[in-house]
Amino acid sequence: MSDLSRRGLISLGAVLGLVGVTEVAPAWSAPGWSWSPSGSVAGAGTGVDPQWVWDDTIDRAMVPVLENGQVPAVNAAIRPWVNNNHPLPSGLPADITAFLQQANQLPSWADRAKLRRAADFNRRKDTYLFMLYGVGSGIMSTVIPREARSVYWSKGGADMKDRAAKTFTFGYDLSQLSAYEPNGQFIVTANKTRMVHAAVRHLLPQLPQWKNGATETIPISNGDILVTFHSLGTFVHSKLKEWKIPMSAADEEAFLHSWQVAISLLGVRDEYIPRTWADAHAQSAQVLSPILMPTTEGRELAEVLLGLLSQVDLGVTRGFLNEFTRYVLGDTIADWLGLPRDLIAAGIIRVGWPSYILFREGLLPIIPVNFYLFDQFLRAVAMAFLNGGTSTQTTPIEIPDINRPAG
Repeated sequence: MSDLSRRGLISLGAVLGLVGVTEVAPAWSAPGWSWSPSGSVAGAGTGVDPQWVWDDTIDRAMVPVLENGQVPAVNAAIRPWVNNNHPLPSGLPADITAFLQQANQLPSWADRAKLRRAADFNRRKDTYLFMLYGVGSGIMSTVIPREARSVYWSKGGADMKDRAAKTFTFGYDLSQLSAYEPNGQFIVTANKTRMVHAAVRHLLPQLPQWKNGATETIPISNGDILVTFHSLGTFVHSKLKEWKIPMSAADEEAFLHSWQVAISLLGVRDEYIPRTWADAHAQSAQVLSPILMPTTEGRELAEVLLGLLSQVDLGVTRGFLNEFTRYVLGDTIADWLGLPRDLIAAGIIRVGWPSYILFREGLLPIIPVNFYLFDQFLRAVAMAFLNGGTSTQTTPIEIPDINRPAG
């Protein structure tokens, strides 16, 4: 696809924290951690449940920033800090500078050749990746209770259009061919995101509305970030296999490696990062599948996101959008979100999308009847989340200083 779709890659998924799988449990459950660290990139570990592991160093450093009114100054300092090879910003508190000096680099086990291959894989498969990350993972995140509630009650939850524009930066930077290169931006973006997470971990536990429904004491643990990974990377991998998208073993390994590095940069300990796709799917079955369920906050967020898409000229009806969401996510989740049926659109999608894939992969010699319908739909969805459909410029990631405003 065009550069537009590459810019759109995983942006909507990044908006909410991301998700995926179609078989779901009927109610919240919190299974004990039993995944073995022998299946991790570290090959060993303590076995401590990642739900009780956060990001201690940056968490401690951000507390005085929030309590002493330093957030505007820190945001001003990090705003021009963009590329991976830029020097660390001046004017930051000493504890944050010390943290960034250690964190602002690839993990020692990162393989640059695999990362470059993953970037090329993203470019070659961007059509499918965008649809899965966007209409799949982004909407599905609204039935991850902790994700949905944390987003809803945080500062950005009150203005999802603005949040979409800001969090697009994460997805855009990760999708670029140079994401992990010196002239790329993802390493810096990941560290800014860790600072944002630390702020949210300090702020949300002070909010009665969040505490009243929370199943955790502090949000965004290592376990929650693993759920995020599985709702994106593992889900997308399973759908690409289900849709029979051609992938070499080297491509699959590189795609996994890019996510291994990404979640490491977000503060996940090596002992929790799956070593192979088999390990990843086993972990996902434990930490993601059992926890999915609807919430009041999640339903509201889903309607806001689908509404944002509906405000753009998609070239299709809202019924088609609902049905494509249902096609990607399954009936259970679509019913949880209250998506009305459109059986005509459902029939077009069931027949047309597999044919669209076959034609794009060179396996169907004649262009399908609805090829341009799907092509226009993909491009329009991408545009809808490029800063609200008005610009291709990314919006700076900024540290919040309050929770969701009242009213």
